[in-house]
Amino acid sequence: MPVTGALERYWVKPGSEIDFTKFNSGEKSLFNGDSKSDFEPQFKTLQDQLQELQKILYAQNKHRILVVMQAMDTGGKDGCIKHVFSHIDPQGIHVRSFKKPSEEELSYDFLWRVHSKVPHRGQLVIFNRSHYEDIIAVRVKKLFPDEVWKHRQRHVIEFERMLAEEGTTIVKIFLHISKEEQKRRLETRLKNPVKHWKFNPDDLADRARWDDFMAAYEDVMAKTSTSFAPWFIVPADRKWYRNLCVARIMLDTMKKLDMKLPKIDWDPGAIKIGD
Repeated sequence: MPVTGALERYWVKPGSEIDFTKFNSGEKSLFNGDSKSDFEPQFKTLQDQLQELQKILYAQNKHRILVVMQAMDTGGKDGCIKHVFSHIDPQGIHVRSFKKPSEEELSYDFLWRVHSKVPHRGQLVIFNRSHYEDIIAVRVKKLFPDEVWKHRQRHVIEFERMLAEEGTTIVKIFLHISKEEQKRRLETRLKNPVKHWKFNPDDLADRARWDDFMAAYEDVMAKTSTSFAPWFIVPADRKWYRNLCVARIMLDTMKKLDMKLPKIDWDPGAIKIGD
């Protein structure tokens, strides 16, 4: 499904090349306002619209929506999910996280644990990290030979094609922060005892490989952004603008499904409720 309108700015066109040095992670070009104080009413309107569309999605029980969300550490996946989807009925939305594979999961193919978490009809499912970790991490950390992540990249495209052809609408979002912003957020975690649990000293090893991770993301998104599973690169240094963009991406995606409440085959006026 082609992307049009303002959000085309952040869409990774299939077959295009990506260069993160040309992306401004701190921009706010799609914000219609003079100051941050203008953000809340705009964002509240988007949240309300998403809530109404999700009700129709659930009631119609026809469409499936999968949102893949990726970012570097401190990129804001948790906060973005919390704020953008906070008004949605919990029974119609599920957030799935994929951490280091367990021994059982490693005994199967890498997509085994992912396939069971995709949405069924009427559901919106968000992957907080995803099957892309099994490409990016394997590639950058050299966990397996290069042939492994190259094969997986091809398998992911076919996996997503199958989901799309079976009726799943897929949206993939990369929350793009700068290395400087990541440093600021990591330092904030260190200074605040309430946030110490979020800090993992092992994450500094990934930060040391920042350029390698950026190169891997550039390549994988360029090769896996398709008409049926597009990638969006969202500027995420400003948390409020990140939320605004993701809400707009979701709203545009859901509107294009042209969802309708199910028709009833009975006359409400003919029914009397007894005392």
